[in-house]
Amino acid sequence: HLSQIRGKLRMTATRLRQSQAGVAMIEFAYTAPFLILLLGGGVELANYSIAHMRISQVAVSLADNASRAKQGVISGVPRMREVDVNEAFHAAGLQGVDLDLQSNARLILSSIEVNAQGGQWIHWQRCFGNANFESTFGEQGDGASGTTIAGIGPAGRQVAAEPGFAVMFVEVVYNYQPIMMERVIGRQPIRKTAAMLVRDQRDLAAGIANPAPAAPINSCA
Repeated sequence: HLSQIRGKLRMTATRLRQSQAGVAMIEFAYTAPFLILLLGGGVELANYSIAHMRISQVAVSLADNASRAKQGVISGVPRMREVDVNEAFHAAGLQGVDLDLQSNARLILSSIEVNAQGGQWIHWQRCFGNANFESTFGEQGDGASGTTIAGIGPAGRQVAAEPGFAVMFVEVVYNYQPIMMERVIGRQPIRKTAAMLVRDQRDLAAGIANPAPAAPINSCA
């Protein structure tokens, strides 16, 4: 009986050495972490690219809407009102409603004009969103005199207003939140800019009007 048991054990050991039934499972176990990493990275990269595109679209739309907004004045030049600015911000918020721009972003709208000496001037500036970001290119009142500011915007892509006209310059800074790989890429802000020349005549001397009933002022302070 002992010899039979030994013979069976030898046969079992031989079959185990020759068996390849678990090779695929073992190989999958080795490669699974890399496959999951590649899949997660692909999803995150796609989401990050889409976020860039959507924030860029928000910036362009806000600049476009602000460049068209105005209040008609009988026997006078149309003027920009606080309510017009608020409506432009509201439209931007609706455009990026699922991004929650109110909580995760800072939208900065500036009116770029020409001062008395011919330099560029940020006549007024309004902000929307609770994210803690500031303008990269200046604050309200910068360039009120002198010619030290020749243009506003990223280097090589600066914009400048012409005498008698204004440029609506927009900065959108969005605090991107990764969906699955936050420890790898972290929370990196997405910054986009856009600019539009005011479409028609606008009373620039008055800045922003706020006739009764007065609208809330979205100050950047």
